[in-house]
Amino acid sequence: MSGPARPEPGFSPERLAFFTDAIFAIAMTLLAVELERPEEKELASARALGSFLAEHRGSYLAFALAFVLLWSVWRRHHRLMDRIGGLSKAFTGWHAPFLLLVAFLPFPTAVIGASIGNPLAQTLFAGTMAAMVFCEAALKDVSGSTGLVTGDPAETHRHAGESWGVGLWFVLSAGVAWLFPYAFVLWFAAPLAATYGGALISRLRTAPASHPDPYDGDVPRT
Repeated sequence: MSGPARPEPGFSPERLAFFTDAIFAIAMTLLAVELERPEEKELASARALGSFLAEHRGSYLAFALAFVLLWSVWRRHHRLMDRIGGLSKAFTGWHAPFLLLVAFLPFPTAVIGASIGNPLAQTLFAGTMAAMVFCEAALKDVSGSTGLVTGDPAETHRHAGESWGVGLWFVLSAGVAWLFPYAFVLWFAAPLAATYGGALISRLRTAPASHPDPYDGDVPRT
């Protein structure tokens, strides 16, 4: 009697999920490591410490924002992996750029923390997030199209549309940053981009191609 089928070497969903979780955990920890620590002179009095904290408030805002964004991406990936019954080369391959961008995010977070109103700093952060979420969308589309997910593939494609919507929102914010120094406030509306932008993208992707019927009209068909 043969045992349960084992996945091909290098294509174990559990190992990929564990490795991805580790990268996310390290990246989220590095966000705090990048924060500036007060030195002895800043700790000498409450006023000095207060001035230090106020001076670096942009870093704390950037940390909180990046942490929440990484958390949300990780949760979505976690839900996806819980529905994955097997791996393919395309699905595994898309994890390389996806995790590269996750590991890279602490750097643009530190940059915008030091100069949050700088348009190039905002573009670097928004571009990194957009590319990361686009990779997330590609993972969902690949898993839904190749039968890797359990359940309804249409639901996975719908979630992919939400990710495409969030990625496009970050691209939009990168452009706005060169016109408006506080364009980063748009990042807080990413959930709305997922809900409404994702619904629009999903509708466009599932709409049938429009081909006019040459027999429509007053001419009778033969």
